[in-house]
Amino acid sequence: MKFPFENVALIGKHKSPEVAVHLLRLAGFLSARGLSVVVDELTAEQLTDNPYPAMALAEMAAVTDLAIVMGGDGTMLNIARTFSPYQVPLIGVNQGRLGFLTDLTPENMLDSIAAMLDGRFVTEQRLLLSARVLRGEVEVFSGLAFNEVVVHRSNISSMVEFEVRIDGQYLYNQRADGLIVATPTGSTAYAMSAGGPILHPGLEVLELVPICPHTLSNRPIVVNSLSVLEILMHRTDDIRVRLDSHDSFDMQLHDKIIVTSHPDRACLLHPLGHSYYTTLREKLLWNQAL
Repeated sequence: MKFPFENVALIGKHKSPEVAVHLLRLAGFLSARGLSVVVDELTAEQLTDNPYPAMALAEMAAVTDLAIVMGGDGTMLNIARTFSPYQVPLIGVNQGRLGFLTDLTPENMLDSIAAMLDGRFVTEQRLLLSARVLRGEVEVFSGLAFNEVVVHRSNISSMVEFEVRIDGQYLYNQRADGLIVATPTGSTAYAMSAGGPILHPGLEVLELVPICPHTLSNRPIVVNSLSVLEILMHRTDDIRVRLDSHDSFDMQLHDKIIVTSHPDRACLLHPLGHSYYTTLREKLLWNQAL
């Protein structure tokens, strides 16, 4: 990570023109501090009289040393996968609903970002997943996930049947609606809805969460993040692998999915005093009176 920051990328939630006012206000603030500002080209389409240069995401990642994302968790998931190979830190301004990954608000963003530009921030490294689909010995699909890799039915059909191995060791055969392999970041997303545990993002672990398993004794399991997970398809009527709701691939019989932690990490910046437990209480409404 390069500090002090000089070149800042601004990315807004896709097809959300309501971010324009806040994003331009932030861009003006950054420019007044002497920073170079570039705007994502899709975001720039939503801005009237945009005075800032626009670039594609991949181009921005290579030439900026800080990215500020204005949107929800879904927006941050997409940006994290693109920027993580360049180790560009990310700051999130919440314009979505829950906002587990975007902890600033449009109301407090200028004060918070000013402090962070002065070096008053907490750095957090988050795990990413790498997924590959092998058909025989040929790789037919690959991609990155920040939250989860999911094997699931692509429509209403019979259960998925698959085998799971961890580091080459047989774990189980399973019949279920699917299987979620989640990072600690993803533990508060689909995995939590499917009954998986909440994992602190600082843990070096992955979790496997069955979706509606046929055998109720098949429970979620947490494994070391260095593990190599193999999922072999034994029945594949309309079965799909999905990465963070962004990328997907239709499976065939005997296809194998290999899931590992990716060597690159997503780098998030938070204001001083940031607490993951405070985020849980606020987002999951644990602080409401009984």
